[in-house]
Amino acid sequence: MSDLSHSSPAAPAARFRSPTDEAPLARWLLIAFVTVALAVLVFAPLIAVFVEALSKGWEAAWKSLISREALPAIKLTLTVAAIAVPLNAAFGIAAAWFITKFDFRGKAFLITLIDLPFSVSPVVAGLCIVLLFGANTAIGSWLVGNGFPIVFALPGIVLATVFVTFPFVARELIPVMIEQGRAEEEAALTLGASGWRTFLTVTLPNIRWALLYGVLLSNARAMGEFGAVAVVSGRRESATTMPLKIEMFYNEYQAAAAFSMAGLLAFLALLTLLLKTWLENRHAGELSANRRGH
Repeated sequence: MSDLSHSSPAAPAARFRSPTDEAPLARWLLIAFVTVALAVLVFAPLIAVFVEALSKGWEAAWKSLISREALPAIKLTLTVAAIAVPLNAAFGIAAAWFITKFDFRGKAFLITLIDLPFSVSPVVAGLCIVLLFGANTAIGSWLVGNGFPIVFALPGIVLATVFVTFPFVARELIPVMIEQGRAEEEAALTLGASGWRTFLTVTLPNIRWALLYGVLLSNARAMGEFGAVAVVSGRRESATTMPLKIEMFYNEYQAAAAFSMAGLLAFLALLTLLLKTWLENRHAGELSANRRGH
């Protein structure tokens, strides 16, 4: 009989390294790379814009923003956003409801069409609007003759802005509504609730934060859109939004006015981002509870 006391000890179990358990050097190199990239590509340009905008003081920056050249562009930008964002919200809700609550052929193709503005150049989108509603076309000439011009006017700018921003709300709502399913709506309909009441009391409370996130993103993009608006507006003074006016000021060597308006536009974008982040942190628990419940 062999002596168990002299048997060779068992080999130690092999240590398995987690895929995310990187060496300290690798972690620090990745952190340093991301930090430097953010500093060079994001923070440095933003800081430069605000420094240049305030280089002559707050009073000079304020006067340049309320001048006769700048104030109409600011008003037009806010007007376009005030029209385009609610339209996008309505479209996003309708598209998400239709896609998530009904089964039909071509659903995947419809979702792809919703993403189309993400892949089409805004300049191409603006050119399509000009080719469709320009004064040289049948539709455009009829509209101009009846006093409703589209191109080089507010309606064309709104159309261009709606086109480039309409996926934001829908893409926020579709995953949330797919995850929630149809059980609650079907139960409400079974109990006798109308479709509109079901939407207001069941669907809307469940999607309100996703809807708000999509609206905020759409609003930020609407205020900062340049390419499509530049084509549709024809860069006319009466159809100039803030991004276009910034370029005009800069090309006319009005650096203080250009950077002041750029600073205002950047501030509005940062404010939108901060509001979105605050809402996410403020209602993170409620969102998690809703998702666990479904």
